[in-house]
Parts: sequence; C-alpha cells; structure tokens
Amino acid sequence: MDAIKRLQEYNIKPSVQRISIMSYLMEHRTHPTVDEIYTALSPSIPTLSKTTVYNTLKLLSEQGAAQTLTIDERNTCYDADTTPHAHFLCKHCGKVYDLECPANVKKVEDMDMNGHDVQEIHYYYKGICKYCIEEQLLSKKE
Repeated sequence: MDAIKRLQEYNIKPSVQRISIMSYLMEHRTHPTVDEIYTALSPSIPTLSKTTVYNTLKLLSEQGAAQTLTIDERNTCYDADTTPHAHFLCKHCGKVYDLECPANVKKVEDMDMNGHDVQEIHYYYKGICKYCIEEQLLSKKE
C-alpha cells in the first residue's frame, strides 16, 4: 500500500509533507524519531519544519495510521506497523527492533477488563541485541 492510500484509509488529508512522512515511516522500519525523519526529509522539502514533522506524526498516531513508541524516557519513536507486535530496545546501541507478539497476547486482549475499554497494549523488552552481542564477542577475541 502506498502512503496516499494509507492516509486516505485513516481519513487524513494528503499533503506533500504528510505523504513524505508516511512514506518514510513505511519504507524505514527503524522506528525513527522526529529528528531522524526531519534530517532525512528536509533536504528534499525545504519548507519542512520539525514542528510539522511532530504534528504530522501526532496526527498519524491519533488516527491509527502509525503508533507512538515511548520505550525509554530519552526518545519517542514512531512505527508504521500498527499490527500487534512487541518491541525490543537494545541498551547498548539504542536501536529498536520488532518482535513477534507473545502467543498469549490475544488472550489478554480478549479478557474482560471489568468494564474498562482497553485501547492499547504495549510490549517492550530491553536488553542487548544480537548484533551488539556478536560485536562484543568479536572484540573479546581480538
């Protein structure tokens, strides 16, 4: 699905900035921050501001076209994948990775919550990613 269709699917009026930001999110599965998106897109869109990026990401999240990830207190990241899945934050390199959702997530989502309307469930894991572990092992061998 392209960015324009994705925006329209969530009743968001397409603009040059919104299309570019949605495209970036869909193409870069790295869970970027506002600064990363701004840095990547500003050379090709001179009128783009960080405020526009922030406001667009807020709108995308509010409408359900993207999700906001606040895994740690330092950075807020964004994800175009709104399907149920978990995230893993590497404490060494700071990258965020997608993980399959635990098998029991559907059971939790279907549980009676005593009349509460659960609208979001977040699964965050923190540790050292396999790439940093591999790098550490290689540096120990040297």
